Amino acid sequence: MQKMRGRTLGIDQGEHQLFSDFQHGGDMWTGKGPRERRKRINFSEAFVNKPVVQVALSLWDVSNGSNLRADIAAEKVTEDGFDLVFRTWQDSQVARVRLSWIAFGEIDDEDAWDVP
Repeated sequence: MQKMRGRTLGIDQGEHQLFSDFQHGGDMWTGKGPRERRKRINFSEAFVNKPVVQVALSLWDVSNGSNLRADIAAEKVTEDGFDLVFRTWQDSQVARVRLSWIAFGEIDDEDAWDVP
């Protein structure tokens, strides 16, 4: 468990359309080629330590002619940002995906005094 003082809790959030493959016959829609998309997300300001990041699907447009498979994640999390990741496999046909995210972590307290 990560414990933080209440005044130094920072929350950052956002949303990103990771891909839209159906219009141009991309890999996610045709089921051929790489079945992973990732996007580096930079926080609006750096956290003191590596924050906790939660990722969720906010839009998922898929074919009903195949099984629905998805793995979403926040990878390579640092104080400055993380990789937003979507993966699918086998016969799943995914037209487009939008992911939302929220990060919780400790931030600098500009009112804190650093007394030696």
